[in-house]
Amino acid sequence: MDLQDQLKKLFPDHQPSEEPEIEDNTPHELFVQKEPMICKYEKRKGKPTTIIEGYEGEEEDFKILAKEIKTKLSVGGSFKDGAIIIQGDYRDKIMKILQEKGFKTKRVGG
Repeated sequence: MDLQDQLKKLFPDHQPSEEPEIEDNTPHELFVQKEPMICKYEKRKGKPTTIIEGYEGEEEDFKILAKEIKTKLSVGGSFKDGAIIIQGDYRDKIMKILQEKGFKTKRVGG
């Protein structure tokens, strides 16, 4: 007995639809702004952190950008109060990633 037969026994009244499922595979476009994003270095509880602020687009886009940066650098971090907080001093690498995406960046601190 294959899976289709098992499903027919469980759901005898169900009629499978003939329409193909539509998938949205278009890449998400990030809002490129006029003002530069601020990339600064701070020590929090004695540990180095890199903070990225100044994104003017949707908050959801900024969260996607945060996840992408954390994945590319293989580091931990979070998104709080309109800022991306990355564990460690990665200002140069983050600024390079942002500039490749078309963002203007400004280095602050140190």
